[in-house]
Amino acid sequence: MSPDEYCQQKAAQSGSSFYYSFLFLPQARRRAITALYAFCREVDDVVDESTDDMVARSKLGWWRKEVQAMLANQPTHPVTKALLPHMADYQLDGAHMLAIIDGMEMDLNQTRYLDFNALQKYCWHVAGVVGILSASIFGITNPQTREFAEKLGLAFQMTNIIRDVGEDTRKGRIYLPVNELQQFNVTAADILNARHSTQFETLMQFQYERAQKLYEEAFALLPPEDRKAQRTGLIMAAIYRALLVEIQRDGFHVLNQRISLTPIRKLWLAWKTYVRG
Repeated sequence: MSPDEYCQQKAAQSGSSFYYSFLFLPQARRRAITALYAFCREVDDVVDESTDDMVARSKLGWWRKEVQAMLANQPTHPVTKALLPHMADYQLDGAHMLAIIDGMEMDLNQTRYLDFNALQKYCWHVAGVVGILSASIFGITNPQTREFAEKLGLAFQMTNIIRDVGEDTRKGRIYLPVNELQQFNVTAADILNARHSTQFETLMQFQYERAQKLYEEAFALLPPEDRKAQRTGLIMAAIYRALLVEIQRDGFHVLNQRISLTPIRKLWLAWKTYVRG
């Protein structure tokens, strides 16, 4: 199996909404974004699949060394081998790759966030940076496009947090800010015990409105001259916003189930967004 085939398999197996947006890219850019996505999956899986924090830290340390080896033109892993040719082509910053790993390690160091400002720092590492790298692969002529991509990454991460409240809690993490739980009279015990309530719905409506505002702020930052190049990001946004609306329509019943869109709906949204340009 070639490095590119390994990354393709990793991306396809994930079933992620992102995968559908990659389908409309030219071949070279599709290989690059698939390799980047596979890298993100690899380091994310280190934390999600490990039951021992020391083992997870050791593996993340290995990935840091592997990124440095890739930057020195000596990669050993299929993902970094697949990424290497694209680093210079799309001006990808190795420091951003390391920042993603730092974000994964934050999950080993911290399971709660006092307020949204603190949560945003985490989101920058695990999503904002990914947005910037992705936008570089898609094509940038105006530097402001990086701001669009960073903000869009934050919107995606907030959508993930809303969708995965129950699942994350079962892993020992509550990303909803502590001060906002207090504001809406929802306790950590309520979430841990999957107690759905009117207060919880109000809290989640607040998170929903914030996420929608982040999408609008991101779109306002996208320069017209880069809109066509960034269609893949817009496809991702169409799918994620549709998911966000679906979660709201379902009454935010996210404590004991994972709400998702069907593959055919994701594909339809991707096609519709691509055609619209």
